[in-house]
Formats: sequence, structure tokens, C-alpha cells
Amino acid sequence: MSHTQDENGDLSSVEVTAAVTSTYSAGARVKKAELCCPVSYDPERLEVIPDEILERDYGCGDPSQHLREGETVLDLGSGGGKICFIASQVVGPTGRVIGVDMTSDMLALAREWREEVGERIGWQNVEFRHGRIEDLGLDLDLFGGWLADHPAHDVAGWQAAEDEAARLRAERPLVADESVDVVVSNCVLNLVASQAKMRLLGEIFRVLRHGGRAVISDIVSDREVPLELRRDPELWAGCVSGAFEESAFPRAFEQAGFTGVEVLARQEEPWQVVEGIEFRSVTIVAWKNAVGERPGGTSCC
Repeated sequence: MSHTQDENGDLSSVEVTAAVTSTYSAGARVKKAELCCPVSYDPERLEVIPDEILERDYGCGDPSQHLREGETVLDLGSGGGKICFIASQVVGPTGRVIGVDMTSDMLALAREWREEVGERIGWQNVEFRHGRIEDLGLDLDLFGGWLADHPAHDVAGWQAAEDEAARLRAERPLVADESVDVVVSNCVLNLVASQAKMRLLGEIFRVLRHGGRAVISDIVSDREVPLELRRDPELWAGCVSGAFEESAFPRAFEQAGFTGVEVLARQEEPWQVVEGIEFRSVTIVAWKNAVGERPGGTSCC
């Protein structure tokens, strides 16, 4: 099978998206154990979450333990909603949690249980939105509805769709500028195509308020992933091909404008070893224009 590649030889963003969507759509219906990296969560936080969601959760860390009461939290690649429902309990009734995912089957699972889980928790402060995490401006539900009424059959139709997408980003963004306190994600950045990763970090920076932070759990590699692995769509969807090299991971956040970047947790033993390359989970925090005191009383930046 041939694959579309970008100018550097990697799979294109379109093909990476197709591989990830296919894999996680299937994972929403049937548990795919190979996508899991073992993580321990607070068992009390899991009691309100149905087994159907717990069994179809695919993560590599727990960024929710670094949240505080009253915060507005954005979860990138929220899947079935597990981290969102944990975060809801941490931030409390005065906080707010927004989950964003591009996979319709995962969104359907999360939305199906949203109200009932909120009743179990005692408050409703979670919502799930349809979008791509590297394009947090475009609401895919709104755009999909427009496309259904205005199908693009020619160049003029394509241009009209481009114009509508730009209008929606400007007038009805999926996530507005400087609207959240914390952005979290759990094993999702590695699923974004190489050529879109810096755009993704720019989007995280855009939606964070001044002094906000990103708390990101992801898979990293002990050396750069070679081109032959980056061309494999199954390894992309399996959280391997798109992994940051470990030292490049925090550096990318600094290049995107974040400060005070530090590692909060690092898996000692590798999760997988593929062709001699070690892949493991790390959790980092990165701040947007943070000054003064960090949570816990330590000075920041």
C-alpha cells in the first residue's frame, strides 16, 4: 500500500489523521489493550465512571492530579471522557472542564455518559466538543453542518468551505483565545503529524490565559524516531511513530513561547522498545507568561 508523504518523507497530516481516527473509532467500540500504557489513578475518582469508559481509555499518565479547585480545564484528545470526569471532581462545582476530540465514536461515548456521571459526581461542569487539537478554532460540528447544506463539488465550493471555516474560527471558535486556565492531554500529542505539532503547541498557547499552564502526559523516545518508522500508519496510531525525542519534548514548548518547563513524572522502564528505541511516558508542565508563585508555593519564572 502506498502512502502520501510530506516533503520530509513523513506521512501527511491527512493520512496520520485517517490512521488515528480508524484506530480509535475501533477502540471506542472494543477495548484495544495494545494502546494502553499502565497508569495508576486515584481509585476514589474512578468510582463514578462507568466501566465502558474505563475499559476504553488509552492514556500514559495522569495530568489531572496537577489541577486545582475552580479552574477551567481543557482536555485535548479527551476520548471517552475519563480524564474529564476525573478533572470535574478535582476542580469542583466552581470549575469547568472542556474535552475536545476528533473521533466521532469516542465523542458519542463521552456524551452518552456525561449527564449521568455528572449526577453521580454531584454537579454538571463537563462538556465535549468536536475538533482537531491542532486546530482548536474550528468547531467540526458547526462546520460539518454547514458542509451538509453546502457540499463542495468544485473549486468554487471548496473556496466557499475554506471561507466558512475561517469565519467560524473568527466568530464562533471551538475554544476562544485566553479562555482556559490549564490545558491537559494524556498520550495524544504523539498522534499529531510531525508537520502539525508546532501548530498544536501554538494553539495550546493561544487558548491559555496569562499565567496558565499546560500539563501534558505523552510518549517520548530515547532517540529520534527514524523515517522508516514515521512512514508506518499503524505505528503512528500506536503512539510510536509520532513520539517526541525526549530532550526535544520540553524544548518544543519553549520554542512555542512557554516558560518554566519542567518534568513532573518520568517512567523509568520503557513502555515499549521498537527496533532498539525505548519509548516511555513523561509528564511535563509548561507555563504561559507565568510570574510569581506556582501551585505549592515555589516561585515561577
